[in-house]
Amino acid sequence: MLKKYLIYVSMFFENVTMTKKVTYQMTQEEIKKLNIINQTIDGYLTIRDAARALNLSDRQIKRLKKGVQLEGPSFVIHKSRGKKPDHSVPESTEKHIISLKLEKYPNANFTHFTELLNEREKISISRPVVHRILSKAGISSPKKHKKSKSHHRRKRKDRMGLLVQIDASPYDWFDTGFDCDLHAAIDDATGALLGLFFVENECLEGYFQIMHQLISNYGIPASLYSDKHTIFRSPKSDKLSIDEQLAGKQVKPTQFGAAMEELGVTIIPANSPQAKGRVERLFDTLQSRLPTLFKLHNITTMEKANEFLQKDFLPDFNKRFALKPENELSAFTCLNQDINLDHILCSKFKRTVDNSATFSFEGSYYQILDKNSQLVPKSKVTVLSNPKFGVKVKYKDMVFETQIVDKPSTTKMTKKVKTTQSPKNRIVPDENHPWRKQSERTNLNYDLTDQELLDTILNTRDRV
Repeated sequence: MLKKYLIYVSMFFENVTMTKKVTYQMTQEEIKKLNIINQTIDGYLTIRDAARALNLSDRQIKRLKKGVQLEGPSFVIHKSRGKKPDHSVPESTEKHIISLKLEKYPNANFTHFTELLNEREKISISRPVVHRILSKAGISSPKKHKKSKSHHRRKRKDRMGLLVQIDASPYDWFDTGFDCDLHAAIDDATGALLGLFFVENECLEGYFQIMHQLISNYGIPASLYSDKHTIFRSPKSDKLSIDEQLAGKQVKPTQFGAAMEELGVTIIPANSPQAKGRVERLFDTLQSRLPTLFKLHNITTMEKANEFLQKDFLPDFNKRFALKPENELSAFTCLNQDINLDHILCSKFKRTVDNSATFSFEGSYYQILDKNSQLVPKSKVTVLSNPKFGVKVKYKDMVFETQIVDKPSTTKMTKKVKTTQSPKNRIVPDENHPWRKQSERTNLNYDLTDQELLDTILNTRDRV
């Protein structure tokens, strides 16, 4: 920090003494140096004592002493002060950089903006200089680090493929006012991006797509680190009692969980977002970079964005940010060439076929194209559903194509109409029939004695 240092200089002109006040801008270190040199000139300090005080050599103290005596206090001030360095950025370039940030790259953070200047604008400049120029102009980075709570830092895995973190992030990626979800997979050991895919909402299909990219390009990972979304684990998993768990009762896996079991991949659920912080921080980086790149390449749809991510963005990102693992031996497992990955990464449902080898699925009827007639009526089959191939059927390790057919007609049972029957001869009882004499019957009183009851019954018989 510069401080003002006042010096009173006495000047003599023909018996007239004049005193002039001179002000110098000095740092605290320069003020200290000038005071010690003045004491050396006045004889209060020796050359050796001054050298010890300023941590300089005796020759430097003699040079400073001579310079102050000849040129005055300004000799201790650095000669480059107030001059613009030869390697400084020209003022016109600074204005151009500020104009580019405000008009062409308003959403790019300072690091990404520096990369864009070097690659697209051919302005070779370092990030600290860009930060100084923009901060001086009152421009702040859109990605400012906030103070966060400290968390335990987990060490990276030592081999690539031991742990892959997956997640999805909703964001207005195309600056259209509507959010869509970007599904991502990142390797824990290297920080390399293994898969990216845009879908309208976080869904099973998005995760199947990034797993297809991951396995096709690298192999099958040992484990996945995800949140507790119902895509990865059933909500009933936490409702099993200890007794049920000890008895070996298990909850039916989800569609994604079943596919990972078939591939031999372990899914590890995270208890908090901070636990899978690597993929969470990845989305912060992508949210500050991708919208700017999409604008530069005129990308406004998810289809074009997915194509751009695979061809251009993923290779460039991994080249910039991927690290070398501690152990070069990869933990990815190669997929057997006989296995069709699409038949694993799909939704599967159980159905029973009828006598004509048809079944119903999602409101439509499908005919199984079985040329060799290997299906038996009433067979239990597995329906494979995937947007890539539509609907297929798996039966005893064999996969069959299907086609949509019309709904089979069902014969309705006609309701029987009651026919009018001829009236039967009506039988009318005689006047002396016992049925007509019901009212004349004597009601028995069970409070009577046995003899009285017997007499009453006999009297009633006589009357009939």
